Amino acid sequence: MMSVAATVVLAALFVASVWSLVDLRINVASLADSWRNAVDFAGRVFPLDFPPLGEMVELVVTTLSIVTLATALSVLLSLPVAIFAAYNTTTGAVARGTARVLIVLARAVPDLILAIVFFRIFGLGALPGILALGLHSVGMVAKLYADAIESLDNGQLEAIRAAGGTRLQQITVGILPPLMPQLIATALHRFDINLRTSVVLGYVGVGGLGLAMSDAMRTLDYQRGMALAVFVLVLCVVVELLSGSIRSAIMAGERPRRRGASGVLDRISSGWFTGGRAAEQTRPTGPGALVPPWTAARVRRFAFIAAILVLLAAAFVGADLTTDGLLSGLLDIGPTLAFFLPPGGGDLLVSTLLPELWVTVEIGLAATLLGAILAIPIGILAARNVMRNRAVQTTFRVLIVLVRGIPELILAIIFVVVTGLGGVAGTLALAVGAVGLLSKLVADSLEETDTRVQDALRANGASAAQVFFAATLRQAAPAFVAHVMYLLDTNIRSATLLGIVGAGGIGFYLLNASRVMQFDVVTTIVLLILAVVLIVEGLAVFVRKAVA
Repeated sequence: MMSVAATVVLAALFVASVWSLVDLRINVASLADSWRNAVDFAGRVFPLDFPPLGEMVELVVTTLSIVTLATALSVLLSLPVAIFAAYNTTTGAVARGTARVLIVLARAVPDLILAIVFFRIFGLGALPGILALGLHSVGMVAKLYADAIESLDNGQLEAIRAAGGTRLQQITVGILPPLMPQLIATALHRFDINLRTSVVLGYVGVGGLGLAMSDAMRTLDYQRGMALAVFVLVLCVVVELLSGSIRSAIMAGERPRRRGASGVLDRISSGWFTGGRAAEQTRPTGPGALVPPWTAARVRRFAFIAAILVLLAAAFVGADLTTDGLLSGLLDIGPTLAFFLPPGGGDLLVSTLLPELWVTVEIGLAATLLGAILAIPIGILAARNVMRNRAVQTTFRVLIVLVRGIPELILAIIFVVVTGLGGVAGTLALAVGAVGLLSKLVADSLEETDTRVQDALRANGASAAQVFFAATLRQAAPAFVAHVMYLLDTNIRSATLLGIVGAGGIGFYLLNASRVMQFDVVTTIVLLILAVVLIVEGLAVFVRKAVA
C-alpha cells in the first residue's frame, strides 16, 4: 500500500514538473531567442576586471573568517542537539522529540531569512552572517551527527555505565573518540556549503566576496562582478578538492599519504584524522580507562586542538567582530522582534504572495526535472563500475567537481542577464547546479551496487548494456528516486534564495520587504516558505522510506 501511494506521489510530481516547464515557458524557442543576449553579455564581461591584490586578499580573509566561525558555531551547537536526538544517548521521548524538531526547523528556515532577521537585531557586520550560516547549518550537521551516534557500537557506552562513569565521561570517552572522523568530515563538508552560501548572503549585506560581487552587479559593472565570480568559483573548487581529499582519507579509515594537507594533519594528530592504528592504540579500551594517560599521541592531539583555537581566534580578528554589537543586539532583541510580529501583509496574500510562492514551487519542480535529465546520464558516465574508459570517466568527474564549485547564485545572475528577469533564469540555474549534486550521488550509488550480480551476468555472456540495465541500474533505482526527491527538496529551498537577484519567485518580495522595513510582511513570507518546505520535506521522507 505504501509503495502504491509513493508511486502516485511520484506520478503527480512528474506531471506537475512538466506543467511547470510549460507554464514558465521554458522551451527551445525561448532559449534560442536569448542567444543574442548571451553574446552581448559576453562582450560586456571581458576583459575581466579583478580588484587589486590587497583588496582581494582582504575580501578572501573576511569571507573565510565568516565561514570558519559559522561552521565552528554549527559544530558546537549540533553536538549537544545530536546527543539529545539520538535514541542510544537519550532515553526521554520528549527531549529526543524536541531535539529532532529543532533539527527540522533549523534546516527548514533558509539562511537568507535568518540573515535578514539578525541584521535587524545586530546591525551591519559579519555577526549576522555568522549566526545565520551557523544556525541554519545545525539542520544538516546535527542530523548527520545524530545518525552517526545511533550507528555506534553501544558496548563501550554500556561498559562505561557499568564502571560508574558519569554522563560526561560517557560522552567524552564513549562517543567523541569513535565519532571524531565523522565529526571532522561533516564539518569540512559543511564548510564547503557555507562558503558557497556566503555569496548569497552578500546580497543582504554580509561582507566579503559576496558583498563585493553584489555591489558590482547592482551597478552593472559586469567586468568586476564576473571577475569576482570566477575567483569565487576557483576558491570553491580548491576548497572542495582539499576538504574532499581529507574527508575521503578520514572516512576510509586508513592513513592518507604523507604528502599534502592530509599528511600534515595526520602527522600532527598521529593517525587521529584517519582513524589509523596509532589512534586506536592510544584510545582507552577497558571500562576502567575513563581517563586516558598523557601519552605523546594525546599531547599531539591537544596541540592540534590548540592550533584549531588559534585558527578560530584569527578568524575572529579577520571577521572584525566586537562584543559591543553582540551585547547591544541582545539587549534590544525584544523590541526588535516586535517589528516582525504579528504577521502582516494580508492584503498582498492572494494578489501577490501566494502566486509568487507558486512560481517558486514551479521553479523547483521544473529545475528538478531538467536537472535529472542532465545529471543522471553524467552520473552514469562518471561511475567507475559502469564506464570502463578512464578518460571518459575522469572527464565527467572533473565536470561534476567544476559545476559543484559554482554557487547557484552566480548561475542565476548570468541567466537573468541572458534570459531576462523571471522564473526561466532560476530554473536554468538550478538545473545546471543539479549536475554538481545529483550526478555525484548517482555515480556513488552505482559504485555501491553489488558487483557479484554483475559478474555473474558477465560470466553468462551478457553484454555491457544488459549488465547495466539488468543488474547495476536495477539495484541503484531506489537510490535514484531518493536522490531526485532530495534534489527537489533542495531546489525548493534554493529557488527562494535566487529570487533576490530577479530569478523569479517569492524571494524578490522577501528582499524588498526587508529593505523597506516591512518586517511584518517578512514574517508572513517566512511562514509561507516554511509551510511549503515542510510539506515538500514530508513528501520526500515518505517516498524515500517507501522505495528504500
